[in-house]
Amino acid sequence: MACIAPTLKLTAGIMRSPNSSPMAVALGLLILWAPIASAEEYKDCAQCPSMVDIAAGSLMMGASPTELKTWDRVESVQREQPQHRVTIAHPFAIGRYPVTRQEFAAFASETAYDAKGCWVNVSEKWKLGQSNSWRDPGYKQTERDPAVCIGLEDAHQYAQWLSRKTGHSYRLPSEAEWEYAARAGTTASRFWGEDASRACDFANVADLTGAEAMHWSKADDVVFQCRDGYVQTAPVGSFKPNSFGLFDMLGNVWQWTEDCFHQDYGGAPSDGSAWAEPGCKYGVLRGGSWRGNPSNVRAAFRRGFDSHIRDEISGFRVVRTQ
Repeated sequence: MACIAPTLKLTAGIMRSPNSSPMAVALGLLILWAPIASAEEYKDCAQCPSMVDIAAGSLMMGASPTELKTWDRVESVQREQPQHRVTIAHPFAIGRYPVTRQEFAAFASETAYDAKGCWVNVSEKWKLGQSNSWRDPGYKQTERDPAVCIGLEDAHQYAQWLSRKTGHSYRLPSEAEWEYAARAGTTASRFWGEDASRACDFANVADLTGAEAMHWSKADDVVFQCRDGYVQTAPVGSFKPNSFGLFDMLGNVWQWTEDCFHQDYGGAPSDGSAWAEPGCKYGVLRGGSWRGNPSNVRAAFRRGFDSHIRDEISGFRVVRTQ
């Protein structure tokens, strides 16, 4: 029996500046706010993550010509090419939030799972902390913060445990499912639009708050020119959701997907399935993190990462096959 949570009501809207043209406002209505009226969340057990059903549909996956022009100086943008249409024929459920410390702790306690050894950043130098883990990533977290120091195998083990526990089929999202959920019907770089200065309303990112605490550059290509109020991770749900009712799809923590990393989308599946390979060494992380700068906190950005490595900025969310 699923534990049903209250329905979350989302109201569409648009902000208009005094200099906005009618065409800009029309595009804003079309792109920035998807016409989703409500989203209902549910859990399959008391310790399970909250899930949201996502209808089947299609998207243009990858960087748009506008993004290519904007980020042409960023070599990795070529990994987001060619932009291509993907049709997801079947509905699926996805976690409303990244998996939290509390939720991962329930799994670790029940299975006696050990996941020590995590790369942490100390004075802007990365080092392997043999004693660091999701329990101690090197900074303070609440139980509602997303679990970090999570490797790809850790995420797989958690999903398999959820499947056994609930009798449903849990897994990681494919890259296409993740991007479809992150975009939530929009086509801009981010689900709130192209305006990077609005990031702190919607995401925990590298911002002026972090720059001052961590002694980062305050340049606009290094940090977002706003303040989100958090230096490291934030409790999930601290910022505004996208139009599918999903929180932290961008920012807070990088999120593992099921795909094997490829240098571009040449030959990628068009049906929304994961592009997997046996013995794959490099997985794909999506979404950016609290260290994420404007170039990588985008719906299209993809990061290839050694599947055996854990670090202080990577976590995950799960999908349930319907």
